[in-house]
Amino acid sequence: MPDYTAKQGDCISSIAQRHGLFWDKVWNHPKNAKLKEKRKDPNVLSPGDVVFVPEKEEKQESGSTEQKHRFRRKGLPEKLRIYLKNENGEVRANVSYLLTIDGENRRNTTDGSGLLAEAIPPNARQGRLVLLDERGNPEEEHLLSFGHLDPITEVSGVQMRLSNLGYDCGPADGKMGPRTSEALRAFQKGNGLEENGRLDDATRTKLQEVYGS
Repeated sequence: MPDYTAKQGDCISSIAQRHGLFWDKVWNHPKNAKLKEKRKDPNVLSPGDVVFVPEKEEKQESGSTEQKHRFRRKGLPEKLRIYLKNENGEVRANVSYLLTIDGENRRNTTDGSGLLAEAIPPNARQGRLVLLDERGNPEEEHLLSFGHLDPITEVSGVQMRLSNLGYDCGPADGKMGPRTSEALRAFQKGNGLEENGRLDDATRTKLQEVYGS
C-alpha cells in the first residue's frame, strides 16, 4: 500500500479507520518510527506528514457450525477529553453541557475536576460545545475540531489546545488576533506567567505541560 500524505484534520486514528486498521498498528509500525519520534502523539499531525499504511491482514477464527458466535470489534470508539476552566484557571466542575458531534446531540455534565469525557468515532470532524446555566439555557458556545491537533509549534496548534482547555480564542485559523491574545492572557494569569498575551517560549512550554502534548 502506498504512503499516505496527511491532510488538515487527519490523525493516525482517522487514517487507520479509513483503511480498516487499528491505530496502533499504523502508529507503531517500524516504517513510521521517524514520524512517531517527530510528533510524539498520534493525534498530532501536520498537513504534508507522510504516514506508512501497512496492508490489512486477514484473521481467521475457528468455530462450530450451526452455532452462533459473537465477535467484538476492537479499537472503537475514540475518547474526547476536555478539562473546562474559567479565566482564572479554576476548574468548572459539575457544569451541564450540550455536545453536538457530526449532528448527534449529547447532554451531560463535567465531573468534579471539570473533565468532559465522551466517546467519539475516529472519523469525527466537527463539533459544537454549549455550556448551560442552572436552568438549562445556553450560556457559552465553543466550536470544536475533532481527530487532530496541529503541532504546538504552529499558532493553530496553540489555539486548538487553548480551546480544548476552555479558553475562548475563536477558530483555529493560525492568526494571532485579539481573541487569541486574550485567551493567552487568561491562560498566563491562571498559570502564574507574565500576562502579556504573547506566544512566548515560557507560555508555549507551559501550555504543552498543562495539555500533556
